[in-house]
Amino acid sequence: MNTQKPSQLARVSRPHRIQVEMHMLSLEDMLPRDHRARIVWSFVKTLDLEPLYEKIVVTKSTVGRNSIAPEILVSLWLLATLDGIGTARELGRRCETDIAYLWTLGNVTVNYHTLSDFRVENGAFLEKTLVDTVASLVAQGLVPLETIAQDGMRVRASAGSSSFRRKPTLESLQQQAQAHVDRLKKESENECDRSDGDARRQAAVERASRERQERLDEALRQFEELSKQRESRRKGDGEKTRVSTTDPDARNMKMANGGFDPAFNVQFATDADSRVIVAVDVINSGTDSGQMAPMHEKVCSTYDKTPKTQLVDSAYATKGDVKTVESKGTEVVSTIPRGSVLESKGKDPHAQQPGESDEYTAFRARMAKEEYKELYKTRPSVAEFPNADCRNRNLRQFKVRGLVKVKAVALWHAVAFNFTRMVNLGALAS
Repeated sequence: MNTQKPSQLARVSRPHRIQVEMHMLSLEDMLPRDHRARIVWSFVKTLDLEPLYEKIVVTKSTVGRNSIAPEILVSLWLLATLDGIGTARELGRRCETDIAYLWTLGNVTVNYHTLSDFRVENGAFLEKTLVDTVASLVAQGLVPLETIAQDGMRVRASAGSSSFRRKPTLESLQQQAQAHVDRLKKESENECDRSDGDARRQAAVERASRERQERLDEALRQFEELSKQRESRRKGDGEKTRVSTTDPDARNMKMANGGFDPAFNVQFATDADSRVIVAVDVINSGTDSGQMAPMHEKVCSTYDKTPKTQLVDSAYATKGDVKTVESKGTEVVSTIPRGSVLESKGKDPHAQQPGESDEYTAFRARMAKEEYKELYKTRPSVAEFPNADCRNRNLRQFKVRGLVKVKAVALWHAVAFNFTRMVNLGALAS
């Protein structure tokens, strides 16, 4: 009787990975002709990269190691954002293993430090890129800017909840950090004979200590501002103020799951017809109140065009912002704030209330009409679409700290989102 297992009797082809072979292929041959990396590269080559080239200090008339071409770094991060890669370390690993990133590099070497710095240090370039690409679409008639929708998205900060401290603790930690920096500085002055490796490690330790001290200084400064704001709203509330020691710009916000976490509030303004993001801002306020007028002004001044309609939810429709936006010729379309409360008291939420401006009264009356109610129903498909897409591309928690760096990451996501919209609209070769 045959006692061998079927796996021993079956004749199959098994992998042989130690056999040496020669493959005569270039990176160009290895990447499929229709791969997204090629479209990304073509898109980046159309951008104005001169602001990035201006930062390069090594020129043909000076000595030094070549810098990495900006188009490579822009393409790497744009492709990484589209692929949902959220850290420089992960992108660095992909640059060693994935053919799309190897093709983009074209045998140029890069480390994660360079990738990390480039990602967060070029917010002005990214904002200009966003504006230039949208302006181009406006000129082509693909983005009419007749109706814009605005929505906020709370994104978890890098800071942890346990990093928030009150003033006495912040002052104590600041003193400790200052003493540590002074001690390291004294040790550095007394120890002149060090190997290169020891000197680099010591320099890294000193840099980390200085950065911690700077964060604590900033935390104390922001504590004073927040404390005054809270005290002005409610007496005695200022003493309860807490600020993060790791990211002073982060604030505890109510999240979609109902809990509270350190977060930032990412604001997108989106064109209703093309679903293209036309403006981006990042704030550290947990409420959207007061954000409609600044975004409206940003869109109008950037593109020299006033939208006819602005779709927002009721959190944005404050009396001051509605008055400001309506007075500039844009109709606000939103649900009536506290409308259900007025109805419960037997009042008409669409009728003028005491002390209201004419603009707000017109807004109330407008939202009683069916056509505007139907228009408001389109808001989620416009305003929440880019939010959902960005979350699907891993914009769930920022891995960087500070408003400046956080906004740079948000802009990468906005540019990546618009890139996909441009492909769908036929503005780029697919």
